[in-house]
Amino acid sequence: MARGARCGRRSALGGAARVTLWLRHEVLRLALRDPFLIARSDHDGGHAVTTVIVEVRDDRFPGVVALGEGYPDRFYGETVETMAAVFPLLLASIEGFEPTSDGVRVASDRLQGAIRWNGAARCAIDAALHDLAGKVSGEPVHRLLGLSADIPPTDFTLGIDEPAVVAERAKRASAFPALKIKVGGPADLATLEAVRSVYDGPIRVDANTGWTPDAAREVIAALVDLGVELIEQPFPVGRLDWLADLQAGCPLPIVADESCVTIDDLDALVGVTAGVNVKLAKCGGPGAAARMLARARELGFRTFLGCMEETSVAIAASAATASLAEWVDLDGNLLLADDPFTGLTLGADYRWRLTDAPGLGVERRG
Repeated sequence: MARGARCGRRSALGGAARVTLWLRHEVLRLALRDPFLIARSDHDGGHAVTTVIVEVRDDRFPGVVALGEGYPDRFYGETVETMAAVFPLLLASIEGFEPTSDGVRVASDRLQGAIRWNGAARCAIDAALHDLAGKVSGEPVHRLLGLSADIPPTDFTLGIDEPAVVAERAKRASAFPALKIKVGGPADLATLEAVRSVYDGPIRVDANTGWTPDAAREVIAALVDLGVELIEQPFPVGRLDWLADLQAGCPLPIVADESCVTIDDLDALVGVTAGVNVKLAKCGGPGAAARMLARARELGFRTFLGCMEETSVAIAASAATASLAEWVDLDGNLLLADDPFTGLTLGADYRWRLTDAPGLGVERRG
C-alpha cells in the first residue's frame, strides 16, 4: 500500500506557492524470526509486525530520496490510518524546510509542536528530514545532531514463552553483552532461572506494565540473586505512586517506558524512577530523541534507548542518538525474518557502526 502527500512552499518574494517537498508512505507487514509476545499486547499474535516507511523527496534535489520510518502502536493510540491522516498536517508544519543542520533542527521542533501524541507519524517524517539533510550536505545523521559515533552495544530481546523455549533462544543469543527478557506472566521466575542457566551476562527485565506491586515485591530478592541489571515498566502507566514506592525499596534501577513517552513526561518522573526509556516512535524521531535524552541526563536519570520491532531505517535513526544513552536496546531489525533494508552493520562488539555515509546510510535491498 502506498500513498502520497505534498507540501507547498512559498518563495522568498511572496509569489505563488510551489511544491518542493512530497511524501510517499508504504505500509509493510513483516514476519518475525521467532514468535515475540509481551505482557500488554499480542503484537499480531507475535508472528508479524506492521510498520510504515516514508520516502521524502525535494524538488530542488532531483534523485535524492530520503527514508523515514514510524511504528504505529495501538497502545499509544496510533494506527496505519491515523498516521496517514496526520501526514499532510505535519508536512504543512515544516513549510520552508531547509536541508541543513540548523534547518532540520527547526523543522524537527515544528513537527513536535504541530500535534500532540502521534509520535510514530512525527518520527517517520523527522527521520526522513534528517536523512534528506544528511544526503544533501554529505553528513551522517549523528554528526548533524552534533553527537558522537561512539555508542554502547545493543542487547537482544526475548519475548514471553515457555521457560525452556526462552532459554534455548537465550543460548542462541548468548554472544550479546546483555539480554532483555520480557516478563509479566505466571512463569517469570522460572523463565529467568532458565535463562541464567545458559547465560552469564547482564539480564534486563521488562514487564510492559504487567505486574502488580505485590507481584513485584515477591520477586525482587530473586531478581537481585539472579543478577538482573534493571526492571523496566513493571506497573500501569498512571501508577507513578507504585513506581516510586517500588524504586524507594529496590536496589535495582526501575526504568519508565510506557510512563515516559515524550520530553514533557520527564519532570513528573524525577524522584520516581532511576531511569527512563526513550524510543523514537514514542517521542517523535531522532531530533526529539536527542533532545529528550539530553534533558533526561540533565535531570539525573539513567538513560535507556529502546526501539520497536522496526527495520534498519528506524534502528539507524535511533543509533544516531545512542551516544546519549547508558543502555541500548536497538535490536528491532534483528527480530525480523527479513529486513527489507541494508547498509546498517552490527560490529563484532555488538555496537551499530555509525560511519561517514551521508544521512542514515541505509537503502532498500535490490
